[in-house]
Parts: sequence; C-alpha cells; structure tokens
Amino acid sequence: MAKAKRNLNGRSTLYQSKDGKWHGRVSMGVRDDGKPDRRHIERWDKNEVIAEIKRLEKLRDEGNAPKAGGRMKVEAWLTYWINEVAVVPTIRQSTHDGYRVDVVHHLIPGIGQHWLDKLTFTHLERLYAKMQTSGLKPATAHHVHRTIRVALGEAHRRQLVTRNVAKDAKAPVIEEEEIEPYDVDEIKDLLEVAALRRNSARWVLALALGLRQGEALGLKWDDFDLDKGILRIRRQAIRPKYAHGCGDVCGRKPGYCPQKIRTNPLTAVVKSKAGRRRIGLPPFVVALLRRHKEAQDAERVAAGDKWQEGGWVFAKPDGSILNTNTDHHEWKDLLEEAGLREGRLHDARHTAATVLLILEVSERTTMSIMGWSSTANAKRYQHVIDAIRLSVARRVGDLLWGNPGVEASGWQPLEDHFRQMVELLDTGGELALSRIAEMITMLGEIETAIRKAMEDEGSDRQEVVTGTGELAGTRN
Repeated sequence: MAKAKRNLNGRSTLYQSKDGKWHGRVSMGVRDDGKPDRRHIERWDKNEVIAEIKRLEKLRDEGNAPKAGGRMKVEAWLTYWINEVAVVPTIRQSTHDGYRVDVVHHLIPGIGQHWLDKLTFTHLERLYAKMQTSGLKPATAHHVHRTIRVALGEAHRRQLVTRNVAKDAKAPVIEEEEIEPYDVDEIKDLLEVAALRRNSARWVLALALGLRQGEALGLKWDDFDLDKGILRIRRQAIRPKYAHGCGDVCGRKPGYCPQKIRTNPLTAVVKSKAGRRRIGLPPFVVALLRRHKEAQDAERVAAGDKWQEGGWVFAKPDGSILNTNTDHHEWKDLLEEAGLREGRLHDARHTAATVLLILEVSERTTMSIMGWSSTANAKRYQHVIDAIRLSVARRVGDLLWGNPGVEASGWQPLEDHFRQMVELLDTGGELALSRIAEMITMLGEIETAIRKAMEDEGSDRQEVVTGTGELAGTRN
C-alpha cells in the first residue's frame, strides 16, 4: 500500500506501509532548533496506533507533551538532577546531601534502569516495600519517596514526563514515637547538674526556651540585648563535614583523618521565616547569661594568644565553636549524672513546648517562641502529661461540685435538680411552685459562679513571651 500524503495544517496522519505495519505521525509543536516536532508511532495493530495518536494529541492540547528527544533512563535523569539541578545555592547543603544519599544508595540501584517515561507508581511502591523488608526503617523509605517526588516534579516541569507518578504512589507510613517530655522536677534536677559545668546556660536555653541544637550552638553575643532581655535567632550551626588532608593515605574515614579539612561552613541562616524570631528572656536567664559572659571573658584572658575570637556564646575553652557531636555527648552525660531516663537532645525542645502548654500560653505566642510555621507542630511537640490531666480533673471537680474541701454529701449533680423540678411540676400546688422558685434561684447562682470562675481563669492566664514559667518565675 502506498504511503499516504501528510495532512495539511499539522493534522495527524495514519497510514500502512508495504510490510503491513501501521504508522502514525502527530504534530506536537516545534523543537528547540525551530524544526517541526512530529512524532512517529509504529505498530502492527491499527487500533493501537490510533489510540497512541489520540493520547499524544490530548497531551499536546493540554500542554503536557513530553519534550522531543528527551527520553532517558531514570538513572540518567537522577544523575543529572542531583549534579546539576538540586544543588547549592538553590537548596541547602544539608538538603542536597540527603537527596544524594537517596539517589546513590536507593533510587538508582532500585529503579534506575526503567525508562523515565515508563516509570509507574507501582515501581515506586515495590521499591519502598523492598527497602522495609530488607530491614530499613519506614522513615528511610519515606525520605526516599520525598526525594523521588521532587526529582520527578522537576522532570515534569521540564516536560520529560507527562505526570509525576510519585504523587500517586502510597508513601510509607511512619508511626511517630510518643515522646515523654521531662517534667518540672526532672528539669530542675538536670539544671542543678548542668550548673556545675562549663556552658551551663546552654542547657537552660534548651529547656526553658526550646532552642534547637543548631540555633543554640550558632548564637553569638551580638544576638542578645541583655539590657532589654531580648534574644534574636537568625543562624544555626551546621554539622561538620570533612575531607582528607593527608591525600587519603591515613586509611581512616575523613572525619578521623589526623589532617582533616572541614568542607562546609560553620553556620547557615535559619531556613524558615518563622525560625528567624525574637524571644523574650526571663530575668533569671539574663542574669545567668551575664555570669556566663564573665566566665568566658576570664577564659579569654587565660587562653591568651590561643584564643580564637568568633563571638560564640557557647564555645570551647579556646573560643572556637562547639561541635554538634560533642554537644550531643554532653547531653547524654548530663542525663546520666542527674539520674534521669534516656532521652534525645531534641526531647528538650518537646519539654519546653509542653511547659508552655502547662502555662496555658496561647498558640500564637507559643509558635513565635518555638519558631513554628504551622499549628500542626503543636500536636507533635506539646504533650498532655499527668500534671495537665490532674489540673483539668481539679477544674472539672471545682466546677461541678465546688470546693473539694466541702463534703460530697452537701452537693447534688445538676441533673438531680432538674429531675426534682419535673417531679414537682407534676405534683403541683403552692409548695411545689415555691420549691421550684428556690431551685431556679439556686441554678442562677450556680450559673453566676461558673461565669465568674471562667472570668477569673481568663485573667490568670499570662501571655508569656519570656519563655517558660516555673523555672523563670513568670507565673504565680
């Protein structure tokens, strides 16, 4: 059969060649070099060619046509993406490092040989299941899911794929471990032990103000206005990364090389607008920081020429910035010396947030202190501990039965009063009406008492912007 002529006005063409195959050609637009972009389909089945023509026409009309000549394997795209697209300064170095681990160790070995435009959400879900079956944590598989979702999102933006199949894949489920924050007595025990060590104020800021580790270690003295009692959070210390300084001949990992060279900066700006914040300092904390500064000034004099001036609030004896790993081990030693249960350093932040909950600080103020950008963080960080449960129980008791010092026999549930009123109405008579009037008066008095209790409760609440309460003496 002779080859059909091309249709005019860029319309699609369907024809059959001499060998019996069916062919389709679809005009998709213009290539980067200005030439017409006309795609070719070849099948033995005519209906398959027609279906593919319609699919391409639909993608073209919706503006989702894959880019001409852009077909590649998943491995090729991920390699290009991690080396050329997802790089500093468009993203943070720590974010890039996390992406690279996922790409190199999980995504390329797991799905790298698939054609990019043929990848499906089923391929991804099988990868996540295989990772967890091999013993990896759901959180690791979830991080891989987030990485491929970003990578495919960029591929879709560049029209290398028609849709982001990672959005259709079911993400691995992460069961968040319930955090048990330290109570007020445990905080006091911990701070008593910390008071005997260098940089004791560092732990006060963690437990009283909820600073993240990086935020605390990245503080400089010019971030404080001690006269006004204000702290400004604007940078955070970064976990160090090293390279060999010996030419990789020591046989050790870069971090343990005797001549190691740090390859990343000491600090970075706080990543979110909410994280860049101002916090009021309780008077006790201000006094503690003044004493800490005096002690540091004495260390500066003792160190002499060995002092490395960086302006760091919490520094080594030579003035250099504290290492995050050293800080982590210091926290573990404090817990052991104070006789407290094992806990992560980040649990101190959960503890500070829960103390704000105990103090009934408003959600908006709590978000400002903690540096949260979403109210959802309150659910993660603020925990209903026994102190809160007992406080609520006492309030419920006072509201329904009055002063707990009064014998219970002198009080009746409100539903009993209403039941008696109904029974008296059925009885009728002047005595019944007189008793009903007395009960209505009593209920009115109860309503007045409840309103007054609610007003008093509202006046007792303090919008504490100065950190946590009992430690700092901000609540009566």
